[in-house]
Amino acid sequence: MPQRSAPPAPTPEPALTPPELRASGGRTRQAAVPPLAPPVTRGSLADIPFDNAAQAPADPVLSRVNPDGSWRDITAAAFAAEVLACAKGLIAHGLRPGDRLAIMARTTYEWTLFDFAAWAAGLVTVPVYPTSSQAQTHWILRDSGAAACVVESVEQSRLVSAVRRELPGLAHLWQFDAGAVAKLDAAGRAIPDEEVARRRAGLGPGDLATIVYTSGTTGRPKGCALTHANFFAEVDNAIELLHPVFKTVSDEPAATLLFLPLSHVFGRMIAVGCLRARVRLGHAPSLRTEDLLAGLAGFRPTFLLAIPYVLEKVYNSGRATAEQMGRAGAFDRAAGVARRYGVALEEARRGGSRPGPVLRAAHALYEPLVYRRIRDALGGKVRYVICGGSPLGRRLAAFYAGAGIEIFEGYGLTETTAAATVTPPLRPRLGTVGWPLPGSAVRIAEDGEVLLRGGQVFSGYWDAQLGRAVPEGGPEAWYATGDLGALDDEGYLTITGRKKELIVTSGGKNVAPAPLEDRLRAHPLVGQCMVIGDNRPYVTALLTLDPDGLAHWRRMASRQGVPLRRLVTDELLLAEVKRAVDDANELVSRAESIRRFAVLPVSFTEESGHLTPSLKLRRAVVARDFAEEIEALYAAENAKNAKIAKSADDIENNAGI
Repeated sequence: MPQRSAPPAPTPEPALTPPELRASGGRTRQAAVPPLAPPVTRGSLADIPFDNAAQAPADPVLSRVNPDGSWRDITAAAFAAEVLACAKGLIAHGLRPGDRLAIMARTTYEWTLFDFAAWAAGLVTVPVYPTSSQAQTHWILRDSGAAACVVESVEQSRLVSAVRRELPGLAHLWQFDAGAVAKLDAAGRAIPDEEVARRRAGLGPGDLATIVYTSGTTGRPKGCALTHANFFAEVDNAIELLHPVFKTVSDEPAATLLFLPLSHVFGRMIAVGCLRARVRLGHAPSLRTEDLLAGLAGFRPTFLLAIPYVLEKVYNSGRATAEQMGRAGAFDRAAGVARRYGVALEEARRGGSRPGPVLRAAHALYEPLVYRRIRDALGGKVRYVICGGSPLGRRLAAFYAGAGIEIFEGYGLTETTAAATVTPPLRPRLGTVGWPLPGSAVRIAEDGEVLLRGGQVFSGYWDAQLGRAVPEGGPEAWYATGDLGALDDEGYLTITGRKKELIVTSGGKNVAPAPLEDRLRAHPLVGQCMVIGDNRPYVTALLTLDPDGLAHWRRMASRQGVPLRRLVTDELLLAEVKRAVDDANELVSRAESIRRFAVLPVSFTEESGHLTPSLKLRRAVVARDFAEEIEALYAAENAKNAKIAKSADDIENNAGI
């Protein structure tokens, strides 16, 4: 296994500058944090592999898994050589600077290789989710004007081939599983290295790097045009801010196993950041529980990138295992201790007192019994998790902090090259998404909408007719996110929901569904949840069951042979779900609480059209497909209103009106 050329000395932590705040009407309306990294004024992301090779050729910057499950390190010099060879192959096939190369694959080494090779050839990459439908794939390839596409599998190749006649600009289609890398390497042997150097030299920070399409919850996906400067502003400031994650602070070199999709800007940002910081990066293409656990055990990362769903799964699996062993009570007590310990740590870092002797003793008791096992499930060395995608929630964040894993919760969008805010190290405020990323600012509009500004904010949406991005107002403009939020008196941001998803009941009560939905999804039995109530007399919800949580519940409740269609009306199961609903209702007032719910005998999935590739609800589709179930939740109220209306008609008729 290659070793680093020289063990780097631990780097000092940067001084954290609190946000500069502006207030009006007694509320914090704006928070801004100065940059920790200077802006990049020349070059592009294409230079990263070659700079690494020149500065630290022997450093392992990536790892690839072997057939036996062990990992093989790839040095900076070796990766740069592979990038060069692949870039020459792309050039040999006639691809010109500015041409778009689409990548459709799971989270694999080849994805990152092609990303950097395309940039080295002067191209623009276009991610396509590996689970995209034929219609979605056709739209992205056509709208972006992709000149070439590389896929992972024969199924994806067939999917693209089926629409290729309608894509006259798509000149090339390659497949990883069919030797795409070797074929391109062979094709590019006649291309001089100087041609790649020339193309790299022709790129600057302001040039387009990638077009990342949004999930399309309400319509066709839009292409977010992200420049090399956007990525530099994002990753350089994140690397400096998240000092314990990306920098050498001990003898254990930083490393992460990436399992979130590279098609999503969140995973992509981390991949670029790891190469930029020379943090060893591995890829985990399979999200099957057994595959992921094996990958984590073999790779042993020091930090992870995760969405709340993953952390909920780890927690729920730990509790399910304890319950099967007859130790659910002990696990719940340990979880309670961890949450109190996590809260105490938060208070201590903010100048309060440290955990007291009784709490420390209880924490020490459960450390080998529960907390170490939670960490072992993540590979054993994980001490930090960067979490985003949706709010994690204060309770779960406190639990992981108490279990020895610090959570850096963040918030961002495709349009902001991932994180726009992030929890600052050693200054956590559980339940929030942190401060503005250094070099950026957050503003709260009068209606509560979150506005963002900074170097990571995109240059505009891609216009297929013009063949370029249409600017969204310039670098000093504020980007309206469509999210609702609030800033506290220290500049920490809390997200409360989506502006377009805000429910207004017939009684005029405004209800943000996200907090209720997030709390319900954290329950082991609940898979997905959609809160309903717009123009309705009260709030209701449609729920689906989590397969793993349901399998555990079946075993514990002796319901193994009962069909799902009957289980959704099982009194014991409904009582358990009702407890989860009651728990979620504690977050809101009576007028905002869920009065009735229905458990559906199906799952919301991307394949069914109810979820986007990034697991966001397509609310209009769910409402359409389950209109009968929704109406049934209001049947009693509708019957009462009909009776009232009939009584009024009778009175009018008898009075001769």
